[in-house]
Amino acid sequence: MMRFWILDFRFSIRGAGTHQLLSFALYALLFVLCGSVYAQQPSKIFRIGFLEATNASDNAVRLEVIRQELRKLGWIEEKNIAFEYRFAENKAERVAEVAAELVRLKVDLIVTSGNPPALAAQKATSTIPIVMGASNPVALGLVASLARPGGNVTGLSTLAPELNTKRLEILKDAVPKLASIGLLKRSSGNPGEELQLEELRVAASALKVKLEEIKTELDAQGLESAFKTAKQKQVGAIMATSVRVFSAERKPIIALAGKYRLPAIYPRKEYVDEGGLMSYGLDTNDQYRKTAHYVDKILKGTKPADLPVQQATKFEFVINLKAAKQISLTVPNRVLERATQVIR
Repeated sequence: MMRFWILDFRFSIRGAGTHQLLSFALYALLFVLCGSVYAQQPSKIFRIGFLEATNASDNAVRLEVIRQELRKLGWIEEKNIAFEYRFAENKAERVAEVAAELVRLKVDLIVTSGNPPALAAQKATSTIPIVMGASNPVALGLVASLARPGGNVTGLSTLAPELNTKRLEILKDAVPKLASIGLLKRSSGNPGEELQLEELRVAASALKVKLEEIKTELDAQGLESAFKTAKQKQVGAIMATSVRVFSAERKPIIALAGKYRLPAIYPRKEYVDEGGLMSYGLDTNDQYRKTAHYVDKILKGTKPADLPVQQATKFEFVINLKAAKQISLTVPNRVLERATQVIR
């Protein structure tokens, strides 16, 4: 219909006077402006599903970093991108349910963090792109290889087994004459945690440190019981296998470590910010920003199979000397010198 109007305009301009030419010029200008408005009509709003095993408060910082980085990349909320958040609230049986819910919503992309959410998302869809953060994506079957992921999953390798080994080494250096370490663990059915346990056993043997594996329930009574067991076994320090499993129990674990005067190393800086002794782990903000860049590339047309999985390159080692003083621990200078941050 528009094409015929243009033809009519061209034919009727012949023989026209000055006033008519001006009129035609105005019509032409209006046509151009209308075309410009038409070209600037809102583009598609992509919907991003966030799938998390824990709760909203535990993920608030992470999600905000991702949103800010996406804004820098030109993705403005409610203009060309929208978010769907789903949290399993630390209930393992809920992870698969919320993954399936996001698939039913037909989101354009799913972002996950941790092994169970990544595996649940992969099981729920083979077509919706998934950007994950997982401890060992190849061993878990999430990707074919780091360089060539294949399928609909890509993202970041969090190097959890390697980081646990590093935490063991730090504890051995930080606590004089350390002979045994209490390892808080859960029978969560998480295949990634089992892989981490295997690595830890090998590392502990190499360091000549006895690893006391202490099954731990996540309620107050279960945590207290775990620390009593650790004290009875005369362990010299405490650590946990998983970033996610004990995330919601940060404060009671920190309090119990102080109560039983046990040096502890944690997987995230948040533990130290809340009064814990030491943490060694990924620079999480760096990981979150990288996640946003994966999202950006996929929404612009790159297939997940063509985006290599990245391994972590930035790490944080934080020591809280206030917490050390409370349990009468003197952290050696050689350990302090390696820290990226010391809280005094």
